Amino acid sequence: MKLHANAQTCPHCRSLIVSRVLSGLPAASVARDFQVSLKTVLKWTARFRTQGRAGFADRSSKPHRIARRHLQPGSELSDAVFALLHTPPRDSGFNRTTWRLDDLHSTLKKHGVLTSRNNLSVVIKKAGYQWRKARVTLTSSDALYREKVDAIKKVLSDLKEDEAFFSIDEFGPFAIRMRGGKALQPPGSIRHVPQWQKSKGSLIVTAALELSRNQIVYFYSDRKNSAETCKLIDQVRRQYKGYRRIYLSWDAAPWHSSKELLSRVEFFNGWAEHDEAPQIEILPLPAQAQFLNVIEAVFSGMARAIIHNSDYASVVEAKTAITRYFEDRNRTFAIAPRRAGRSIWGQERVPAAFAVTNNCKDVRYR
Repeated sequence: MKLHANAQTCPHCRSLIVSRVLSGLPAASVARDFQVSLKTVLKWTARFRTQGRAGFADRSSKPHRIARRHLQPGSELSDAVFALLHTPPRDSGFNRTTWRLDDLHSTLKKHGVLTSRNNLSVVIKKAGYQWRKARVTLTSSDALYREKVDAIKKVLSDLKEDEAFFSIDEFGPFAIRMRGGKALQPPGSIRHVPQWQKSKGSLIVTAALELSRNQIVYFYSDRKNSAETCKLIDQVRRQYKGYRRIYLSWDAAPWHSSKELLSRVEFFNGWAEHDEAPQIEILPLPAQAQFLNVIEAVFSGMARAIIHNSDYASVVEAKTAITRYFEDRNRTFAIAPRRAGRSIWGQERVPAAFAVTNNCKDVRYR
């Protein structure tokens, strides 16, 4: 039941608390529920028994104000915070380029989300973000942020059986060498990783994650460019032959919007009917919005599971481990379709589903 904000001028508030005690509820429990001290609950109850409702008019019992209950850190508050944090501050009326804690607090309050500034800090820090590190991008500066996100959400909400949606990105390049990380160690033993090491080679994994079936299409690239992306599109196109349409979504890297790539996609679409291949439609993510790229969660889980704490002898050995990881993952989700994560994949950061509250790119595992 909603309480009056000021118990000093509202005897009903005190009456409500006392009625709970008289109904048989423990006084300590009532005190916790209404955020007052046990001493105050007992004092009000005693005065009611001796003076009736007139005892509630006494102002000596504090607190006079019963605080509103704030939304505590959890999934509900986290979703509200990051749905707002991923939008530019100017969309909420602030003439700023970055969010401040006070701005977040006031905007959430306008939207009916009541919480404390401390709770906001807890949610943001728990997600692995820090205010002072510029390399962690919390906010997209894309002027068409909402339009692009709404277009992706609209397609995903109405995806047909003969359609597929792909989240595309590249992992790497990363050097093959001894790597650090957290691992169980016996007492008195500390694992040491040399600061300076000779690289045994490097790898780039170019991959596409199909969201509805949770399958990975991938290959190993020599570099990041439009030609490699075109190669991935051709592989996806052939693997999903018989589908009517496929949607491709990726970040704002320059090779994802080059004339070469767009020309190649136009060529594929021109031959789609002849090749019995799907039509291709591109739905780019907003600029600086890697946190919405779902495949980043898979890459982070893979890095945590088989890259961190590794010391592969060669590029071939590293490729073997990555290939096994992706093949095991594809096989598991093909046999038992379910959301990604909470399995041998190293607890992927978020489920393989597009959401504006996602923080897919884990800065700790890239």
